[in-house]
Amino acid sequence: MTLIDDRAPASVARTIAGISNGELSGSTCAPELTEGPWAFDLGMPGYGPGASQGDLLPAGSAAQGELPERYRRASGEELSSWIASAKASLGSRVAVMGHFYQRDEVVQYADFVGDSFQLARAARELPDAEAIVFCGVHFMAETADILTGPSQAVILPNLAAGCSMADMADIDSVEECWAELEARFGTSPDESGRVPVTPVTYMNSSAALKAFCGEHGGIVCTSSNASTVLEWAFERGQRVLFFPDQHLGRNTAKAMGVPLSTMPLWNPAKAGGGLSGEALDASRVILWNGFCSVHKRFTVSQISAARAAHPGVRVIVHPECPMEVVDAADSAGSTDYIVKAIAAAPAGSVFAIGTEINLVQRLAADYPQHEIFCLDSVVCPCSTMYRIHPAYLAWVLEELVAGRVVNQISVPSRVAAGARVALERMLAARPDTTMAA
Repeated sequence: MTLIDDRAPASVARTIAGISNGELSGSTCAPELTEGPWAFDLGMPGYGPGASQGDLLPAGSAAQGELPERYRRASGEELSSWIASAKASLGSRVAVMGHFYQRDEVVQYADFVGDSFQLARAARELPDAEAIVFCGVHFMAETADILTGPSQAVILPNLAAGCSMADMADIDSVEECWAELEARFGTSPDESGRVPVTPVTYMNSSAALKAFCGEHGGIVCTSSNASTVLEWAFERGQRVLFFPDQHLGRNTAKAMGVPLSTMPLWNPAKAGGGLSGEALDASRVILWNGFCSVHKRFTVSQISAARAAHPGVRVIVHPECPMEVVDAADSAGSTDYIVKAIAAAPAGSVFAIGTEINLVQRLAADYPQHEIFCLDSVVCPCSTMYRIHPAYLAWVLEELVAGRVVNQISVPSRVAAGARVALERMLAARPDTTMAA
């Protein structure tokens, strides 16, 4: 059964349902998207339908238990009523965070909506909230737990909302890479005090990798502040190990003038990362072989088609897109950058956007004075963001009203200590708001 809130007529869920039942023309990347996410909670072989459906889910990944039948059978109206009632009862004791990529049916209940950088700041600035319900994915909830107080509970409505990109870099593989780099370059700083390698992890990574960076003089970055963070890292290191997203690392460093020839790609599945000693010696940024399956879908041919069909269109893409796509676009930036660019544009502007479909469709509804469409015409949301549904939100909130905390995300104190160091460095590295790539 598909549950759609009637107050969100332009939502991706409604679009997918309309395409599937023949009411709308178009295409979806997986017909299973019309099913409730709970259909994949038990015995799920992968991330679920959506952009990451072909990615390999590591053994031991978090799984969500069966959602109580009451919530699985509820109508959109019933869920809305339950959520509103629970939020009213809980008041300021609970804050609901909603990432830009969440479906509209969830975002409408969020007290804070933003990208990972903004939500990390918001979580840290809510010391009086007893619980933070994070409508995002697992690494975001981990970050919120690290940055909030020990008496605060961070809750992820669906434990299966992970991130395939984050899973492409595990702590064992990174530590093995680090050991090989130390064996080659040593650990002694040069005459200017810069160490041989500084680790930088993207926010889209596990708490263990954030802790690794904190313990090895490194830092966390987001798509909002990646260039600021790389500048920070270059001041302290002769080269950077950047993981897990190769595209954000490559696009950011290239925009800063770093030659592509000095950005080798480390493949953890190959001995020595598949790199020669000469490539490592010449490196400025060692990129990890990871990617976002949503942003990997965008192509130069899609941009060419958009320009042919809409002369004067402004193409904006996320820096997680492949380099060729970023180069072909008019500009690239974080989700916050995209939102602000559209908000500042004169009426009648035409935008082709290369990022997650939920945000694009919401922007099109929020800014009717513009024509806004997604570069990828196939409706294919982020598999794991789509695992969050109003039914799970209603469940965790009503459990809180009853005095029970379910789906709490707790990072072990030893890991949290190192990760907090790297995250605080990230939060101090304020984004360059003029950055357009």
